[in-house]
Amino acid sequence: MRLVLSPEQTAFRATLHDLLASAHVPEAAARWAEGDHGPGRRIWSLLAELGVTGLAVPVRFGGLGADAADLVVAAEELGHHALPGPVAESLAAVPTVLAESGEAEKWLPELAAGRVLATLAAPPWLPYAADADAADLVLLVEGEAAGVGRAGVRASPSFDRTRRLFEVSAGCTLTACPATGRAMNLGALACAAQLLGAGRALLEAAVTHAHTRQQFGGPIGRFQAVQHRLADVAVALEFARPLLHAAAVTLTARDVSAAKVACAEAAQRAARAALQVHGAIGYAEEQGLARYLTKVRALSLSWGTPAQHRARVMAELTREYAHGTQ
Repeated sequence: MRLVLSPEQTAFRATLHDLLASAHVPEAAARWAEGDHGPGRRIWSLLAELGVTGLAVPVRFGGLGADAADLVVAAEELGHHALPGPVAESLAAVPTVLAESGEAEKWLPELAAGRVLATLAAPPWLPYAADADAADLVLLVEGEAAGVGRAGVRASPSFDRTRRLFEVSAGCTLTACPATGRAMNLGALACAAQLLGAGRALLEAAVTHAHTRQQFGGPIGRFQAVQHRLADVAVALEFARPLLHAAAVTLTARDVSAAKVACAEAAQRAARAALQVHGAIGYAEEQGLARYLTKVRALSLSWGTPAQHRARVMAELTREYAHGTQ
């Protein structure tokens, strides 16, 4: 089992990082939060040129047919830059659902080309559809059935101002779709990767601030309390990473849920540490940290809460023990 990036994946991540670093993502996110999706959609179009939007789309529909490990690399970097939009939904879950449906030929080439942005609701993990106001396609998944949905009223506000939640009703008859289980696992995996990327960005911001913030005649990073706090974050992120990449290989319920819990906890640890290092300035919108703090909070509860994923891990371990496969 390979738990490190290949040279090709490393180069892909670097290329994606360079694109996003020059694409003015913070400005696009601010406009997205105000309901103007134009700048954000232009960034999604740039992602399409790199093949990101077609990673999970089968080759016969114009995509790359990449494996889950490549999807994780992309989702982590998108989380590292806090890209607005339904990342896990549009890149991972929706293409997987559509590939086994009668709507594949209609929607998948458009998704792969970046001309369509998609989202979905899938109770109980996803009771609401994220960014349905910006999406061209909204799906509703209930158990092992799926269909095109209809976005209704806007639900309760999200912690993340760039993430709007909408109730979804069935726009047509839901039909059996055997791929819904895999789609939910891929969505949760992509969400976990986003969290790991956001946690990495928070750690980088905290380290930079610790080197530049002067107090008592020197940078605050010289204090052991700060060093130990940031070291704990680095350890948590690095311990979560193998779980994430292992889950991308196996795609089992147990491994995906374990990765989601670990990445969420590591990202939340990074958020707390970054805010403590920055102090009150961390709340200022212009400082940029708040964009990550709120996204980590929102994504930690999306695609299954920590309690739901812990319960699934326990259920899988209990089942394995009962069958003598522990």
